[in-house]
Amino acid sequence: MNVKKLVTDDDAVSPVIGVILMVAITVILAAVIATFVLGLGEQISSTAPQASFEYDFNSSSNNLTITHTGGDTLDNSTVSFNYGNSSASPAIVKHWGTDSIGAGNSVVIENVYQGDTVQVIWKSGDGDQTSILSEW
Repeated sequence: MNVKKLVTDDDAVSPVIGVILMVAITVILAAVIATFVLGLGEQISSTAPQASFEYDFNSSSNNLTITHTGGDTLDNSTVSFNYGNSSASPAIVKHWGTDSIGAGNSVVIENVYQGDTVQVIWKSGDGDQTSILSEW
């Protein structure tokens, strides 16, 4: 009687499992990297607005008029001013007079002197980002 024995050679099992594990690790790494990159993409899309300003200094009254001349419309609550080394107080800054600041809107800052640095500062609604939009 001729009985055939089943081959019980397991030599090829380890390389196949190794290849499957390497593919799985590669797929997991790709998913983690893609999630990280897409997360950065969301942050880039929420950058500071772009706006242009014009400055008119009156040396006889020491007033500086800042006029929004173009670019994005800004929310009044997100815009502030710095000059010298401290933030301008509400008593010094006359507000824009509108909730949204668009081209043609102006504000007057009093008690500014030649040589002072005045900055228009934007701060995001959630307070995570701050940017200097313009400087005189």
